[in-house]
Amino acid sequence: MKLSDLTNSASEWLRGSGPLSEVVISSRIRLARNVNGFNFLSRCSRADRARLERRIRDTILEAAIADKTLYVDLAQAPDLDRQLLVERHLISKQHATNEGARGVAIGGGETISIMVNEEDHLRIQVLRSGLQLDEAWEQINAVDDKLEAQLDFAFSPRFGYLTACPTNVGTGIRVSVMLHLPALKLTGEIEKVFRAAKEMRLAVRGLYGEGTDATGDFYQISNQTTLGKTEDEIIGDFKHVVIPKIIEYEHHARRTLLNDRTIALDDKVHRAVGLLRSARLMTSEETLFLLSHLRMGINLGRIKNVDLKTVNELVLLTQPAHLQKHAGRKLEGDMRRAARAELIRQRLGVV
Repeated sequence: MKLSDLTNSASEWLRGSGPLSEVVISSRIRLARNVNGFNFLSRCSRADRARLERRIRDTILEAAIADKTLYVDLAQAPDLDRQLLVERHLISKQHATNEGARGVAIGGGETISIMVNEEDHLRIQVLRSGLQLDEAWEQINAVDDKLEAQLDFAFSPRFGYLTACPTNVGTGIRVSVMLHLPALKLTGEIEKVFRAAKEMRLAVRGLYGEGTDATGDFYQISNQTTLGKTEDEIIGDFKHVVIPKIIEYEHHARRTLLNDRTIALDDKVHRAVGLLRSARLMTSEETLFLLSHLRMGINLGRIKNVDLKTVNELVLLTQPAHLQKHAGRKLEGDMRRAARAELIRQRLGVV
């Protein structure tokens, strides 16, 4: 597998399938781990960072975490390649811009990524399409066991896994679900989600996590603390309490639009289709806004001739790094906006 193989299709987690995929885009579980004998990265020398990166890289590749594993040396990778990995949710923005020895291992159809030397020595991540938290936990637990058999992770009998950020101490787990909530936004009821999240001490973020806005009505909901609960308890809360409540809010809002505001709903959806199929210049923000409405129209049966997978792929492939990798050259300004609009027209069947 090569990095160039990632540029022409969407990741497995964006395939538009899986339980409750009409609302739940993806399920993600991440584990933070550090290796005994090395300082946390904020206190780690450049030489130790380099030694640590080599050791973890070799361990990952020898552990055979997936049938095919791609390892990218981020210190040597061009800026555009690093941005591509951010857009595919395989590394964080912080990891893309950090300095020093660092990398990422990718496997399993991009369901698995392991960031090396991000904030912690290892950030192990599994992404699945739809609401698949149990499946994601089973997969990441197996990867964690393989790595822990070769690496001595920093662990305290009293506190659990030791991490650079105090909020990750304990299990080191972050559970995150990406949701598409256009009806709650259109009906003005999105504050319900924010209130529910605050009551449950959850974080609500945008499409690309911390520090990003909810462009295109995509929201990431994640736990903020890991100490004092087991992994099964944290996952169970998400699966049985948190996410079902938010899904029900969105389903109720969609029923309201269908039953009481049908004309307004169809106007939003068909305006989106018309612009996407005819525009010659398109910004990233406008694209996500319009694709959000199109995606809602497909899920509510208002649009019949567009596949949900196509819309999900466009969310990813119209991002700046993907457009430039596909074109094979740097694109700026109107050139990039024109390339984006042309790609959308091609994918939606209008040239």
